[in-house]
Amino acid sequence: MTARIAPGGVKELGPLGWGFSRAAGRVTGTEPPAIFTTLGRTKGLFAGWLHFAGRLMPFGSLERRESEMVILTVATERGCEYEREHHRLLGKRAGLTTAEIEGILADTVVDSLSDRERVLRESAQALVRSKDLDDAQWERLRSVTTEREAIELLLLVGHYDMLATTLMTLRLEPDAHR
Repeated sequence: MTARIAPGGVKELGPLGWGFSRAAGRVTGTEPPAIFTTLGRTKGLFAGWLHFAGRLMPFGSLERRESEMVILTVATERGCEYEREHHRLLGKRAGLTTAEIEGILADTVVDSLSDRERVLRESAQALVRSKDLDDAQWERLRSVTTEREAIELLLLVGHYDMLATTLMTLRLEPDAHR
């Protein structure tokens, strides 16, 4: 499969975008991630998106482990291979075990998740599937989150659902490891 828009280089991304992409590749142990070298072609839009995305993860109010579990759940529900692979390593760094990651990616029960994590995962699954939470699921979510965390979960799921659409439509392949 060929990407519909080729990843940009320094000319298309500018020095800051290119430098950011290269640094991100060092963190993930890959070439500069295609998500950044492709979306970076939008320059100002990319900068705004990056700020928004960063406020959700890694600088959100949910624990990093929780955010990565939610992102992997969305990637699994959407069948987005790019998100799955990109966040496999990030999830491990955030404290998810290999067994937990593989269980989430296989869409199976993961017994080692806390009660709160189970509710976050169930809520993420329901949001991707129906774009809503019924009253019972909303009550379960609110029983384990603050108001801010509940809103942030909705934004995190919506963001990664949107991102899966973008990545899959652009036909971005997972980044090659170095």
